[in-house]
Amino acid sequence: MNYENIKAEEFKNMIEENPNMEILDVRTAGELAQGIILGASNIDIMDSKFADKISKLPKDKPYMVYCRSGARSAQACEIMSGKDFGKLYNLSGGISRWPYEAQR
Repeated sequence: MNYENIKAEEFKNMIEENPNMEILDVRTAGELAQGIILGASNIDIMDSKFADKISKLPKDKPYMVYCRSGARSAQACEIMSGKDFGKLYNLSGGISRWPYEAQR
């Protein structure tokens, strides 16, 4: 495993302490209506062009990745690590375990 699973509190702290941290939401467009973590970009892992889209992202930045439950974001982290992304963090339990306010 080339990424780290972290709980919501640590995920939030890392975002606050690292302003250049990239936050990546890999949920579907329909799920985004439930709210996103402030500052997150969205690339739907179910999109057939997901691998192409993430290949265009800078690989030298750390990425905080999340989905609804943590399973698809773990899969996204695996794909990203295979494309030479360095620091990857998966939100354990996904946004469903995010006790903080999400933007709508």
